[in-house]
Amino acid sequence: QLQLVESGGGTVQPGGSLSISCVASGRTLDNFAIGWFRQAPGKEREGISCISRLGGKITYLESVKGRFTISRDNGKNTVYLQMNNLKPEDEAIYYCAARRNYCSGREFEYTYWGQGTQVTVSS
Repeated sequence: QLQLVESGGGTVQPGGSLSISCVASGRTLDNFAIGWFRQAPGKEREGISCISRLGGKITYLESVKGRFTISRDNGKNTVYLQMNNLKPEDEAIYYCAARRNYCSGREFEYTYWGQGTQVTVSS
């Protein structure tokens, strides 16, 4: 089993930055693509970024392009999401999820999920 734990969430002012992490245990991460998803109150969960198992392919939701950067360090079994120029609409619970090898835009194709970390954007 692969366990995922997100950390690094918190409260930041609009325009601020935050870096969140997804640490894996139980298996090595280099067999898995990792997606970041978020769910705001009253809204459906949406996929915002994904990185393939070796980092060769990266995708972003259009609304976060140029502001968010996904990266991974397989040696540390960790995937990161650097979030810059945060906006109130970015406020949500952020989840990381894993699936074998390749990214997918389909949430149900991700096998393993973390518990989420709260990101609050407020002045």
